[in-house]
Amino acid sequence: MTLFTAGEVTQRELGAGGPKLSTLGFGAWAAGGASKFGWASVEDEESIKAIRFAVESGVNWIDTAAFYGRGHSEEIVRRALEPWKHSQEVLIFTKCGLRWTGKDRDTNPTNNLRPQSIRYECEQSLKRLGVERIDLYQFHWPDQIGTPVEDSWGTMLELITEGKVRWGSVSNFGVDLLDRCEKLGHVQSLQPRINLIDRSALPEILPWCVEHGTGVIAYSPLASGLLTGSWDERRVETLPVDDWRKHSEDFHPPRVYRSLKFAAALKQIADEAGTTLPVLAVAWVLGLRGVTGAIVGARNADQVRGWLPAASWELPPETWSKVDDLIREQDTAEEHSTANFDPKVG
Repeated sequence: MTLFTAGEVTQRELGAGGPKLSTLGFGAWAAGGASKFGWASVEDEESIKAIRFAVESGVNWIDTAAFYGRGHSEEIVRRALEPWKHSQEVLIFTKCGLRWTGKDRDTNPTNNLRPQSIRYECEQSLKRLGVERIDLYQFHWPDQIGTPVEDSWGTMLELITEGKVRWGSVSNFGVDLLDRCEKLGHVQSLQPRINLIDRSALPEILPWCVEHGTGVIAYSPLASGLLTGSWDERRVETLPVDDWRKHSEDFHPPRVYRSLKFAAALKQIADEAGTTLPVLAVAWVLGLRGVTGAIVGARNADQVRGWLPAASWELPPETWSKVDDLIREQDTAEEHSTANFDPKVG
């Protein structure tokens, strides 16, 4: 098995004219703490240690969001990155568009991309992060209150012109919204969910990004833990109530049991390849054509150690074939057709 050592994290350009990113980025959602929309409780100092270990190991970007812990994740990111020069040694990515009201951490957010809301959120994130400019600013989810996406993206472009944002990006957007944004100004990157269980972005979204020079930073490459090899039926049944997965259909039967069976088969393939399931799962995502990098979360430094080797391990051709065969066995061609897209790096 390939062991990770500092300096082995490779880098790729994020879209046309974008920054050089390590193929792995640290996802700081868990650093926001426990809530209906967060992970189970985690000590702030553990989050800080995990972030610092990742950066010391070659990861050069951190992905967070205003909504994670109602701003708490951004504050933790600021504290964790104090030893490094912002924008020079490490980049900070954050998101806007999920607005909350009051102090109740379990109140449902509003998908709000009104221009005045985007500007307000940007200013608040700048303060919490302690920076003058956000490296990559992303719309978290599409607007749901009737705001034309042209108004929203126009505001993003203004923030770039004003020097408050370096690159503009979106998350969870489909091709129709991407087209409308791109007509106004370049979409530097897209953040979609991609993993071996959820491959819905492969048929249309990845080809669009390749065609338009839009980088892809995939989130949830480990399927929120289901592809770590550490889950079984007992763990599913005992999820704490302050973990968002407790309320997710992905972690309810029968879907979760199908996923666990699929993960077990993938683990066997990983064993045969001399690696671990997390490394295989993340490396598979990094091997998709158009993907710049993958966001991988961690609650402590040990979890970071578990996925770091994926930065320097590529699936051998025979392993790709075994994974492809397993995918065909698990899902119908209608559900996950990639007939018009070669998934491997090209």
